Order: sequence, then structure tokens, then C-alpha cells
Amino acid sequence: MASIRELRTRIKSVNSIRQITRAMEMVATTKLRRFQDKAVASRPYSQEITGLVGRMARLMGGETSERPLFNPGAGERVAVLLVSSDRGLCGAYNTNIFKALELWLRENPGRQVDYFVVGRKGYQYLVRRGRHVERFMAEPPLEKVDYRAAAQIARTLIAAFLSGKYAHVVGFYTAFESMVRYVPTRMPFLPIESVPAQQGIAGGAAGQGGDLILVPDAATIFDALVPRYLETRVFNALLESLTSEYASRRVSMKNATDAARSMGDALRKVYNRKRQETITKELLDIVGGAEALR
Repeated sequence: MASIRELRTRIKSVNSIRQITRAMEMVATTKLRRFQDKAVASRPYSQEITGLVGRMARLMGGETSERPLFNPGAGERVAVLLVSSDRGLCGAYNTNIFKALELWLRENPGRQVDYFVVGRKGYQYLVRRGRHVERFMAEPPLEKVDYRAAAQIARTLIAAFLSGKYAHVVGFYTAFESMVRYVPTRMPFLPIESVPAQQGIAGGAAGQGGDLILVPDAATIFDALVPRYLETRVFNALLESLTSEYASRRVSMKNATDAARSMGDALRKVYNRKRQETITKELLDIVGGAEALR
């Protein structure tokens, strides 16, 4: 059994770890609320532009098939956008998205895949396994990504698709559903297969197929909307992944704090028992010595 000094050192170490994990839990909770607010605030815009593109595609009819973004690319390879975290200590967040990727790879054997990676953990995972990383988006860090950075990522994927090297572009990210539920999600990105013509905030007449006055014309408006639609999809994927990361980190740090508290309580019980045994032995030695002197 450990000595009293060793137990005292362990208790001190556990208490220090508990303070660190508690602080990290509070930081993760604060950032989670901030990014959750951003993700929720972006959803109306995302829904509106999705519905608008869907209604415009319906108006365009068969003309959409003439546009390269709506047809498979000329190449044979597949480009994968993988969104992971820059840091660890977030539970099974990264493991789950990697499992989703590996499952997709098993379902599509023989595919030649190039990776476009957001998040340092994803980059390290792929490099360790000898996967070909076409581009690692290290700057800006995921936590500081804004719409401009997301738009640049979307333009990079569009340019790679139009280069004729890839047949498809697929994204893997974590969709945020609640504070305790975040689901690894596969997002077909290019070619654009179908866009739901949702009833948007300002889509009354268009959603009902009413007469529209389009200036300059439907094709010009549609061509301008499609890149914005793709940029919005990437931006939402990054926001939801970041929100999921902090939700997972908050839960992980809370579990670590609770475990440290339980471990500290158990160590204190052992420490008190050991200390009491030592005191009792010392008292018995004193009493025995006093009796021997009589």
C-alpha cells in the first residue's frame, strides 16, 4: 500500500487535474454557446438560398444539365473534404468522423481519393495512414473561420472539380443536432444532384409557381446563385462541426472532472484510513512503552 506521503502527492495531483478539466469545461461551454448561436443564426439564410436555388432550378428546367456543376466531372478520382478538429480532448468527436470516412471507403472499394482537409487532427490521421492529402487548409484555424474563408474553401473545391481531375466531390463533417447529439454526416457536394425547392422566407410566389419578373434573366441569376449556395453549404458544415467539437469537449471535460472528483474522494478515504492506522500504532507504542517502564 502507498505511504501517506505518496497518497498526499496523488491527492494533490488529482485536485490539480480536476481544476484544469473544470476550467476547460467552462471555456468549452462558453465557446459552445457562441458558436451554437452562429450556427442557428445562419440556418435561415441557408434555408432561404437553398429554396431559392431550388425554385430557380425548377424554372430553368432542362437547362441545368448543360452546366458543368450539375454533371459528373471528367476525371475518375474523388475529392473528399474532411472537417475535423485542430485539438484533442474532445471525446470521440474525431474518431466518429474518421469511422464514417472509413465506412464510406469500404463501401466504395477501388476509388482513388484525394483529401482536402480542415483540422489538424484529420491531417495527422490521413498522413499516418499514407493517404494523399491534396491540400491542408491550415490557415485560418478552424475556430477563426468566417464566411470569407469558407467561400475560399468552396471555390477551391469548385476549381478542382472543374479542372477535370475529379468525378465527384464529397464532404464529411459533424452535424450538430443537440447539446448531446452530433452526427457524422456525408455531404454530396459536386456535382449538384438536386436542390429542394423549399418555401423560403420570401418565396411565396416562386414557391407556388406564380409569375416572376427576373432581371436581367433567369440564367444569369441562377449562375450567380449557385456558387453562393455551395459556399453556404461549406460555411454551415464548418460551423456545425465546430459547434459539435465544443459540445463534445464540454461533455468530455465534465466526465473527466467527475472522474477526478471520485478518484480524489477515494484517495482521501485511503489516506484517512492510513493516517488513522499510523496514529493508532504510535499510540499503542507509547502505551506499551509506558507499561514496560512500570
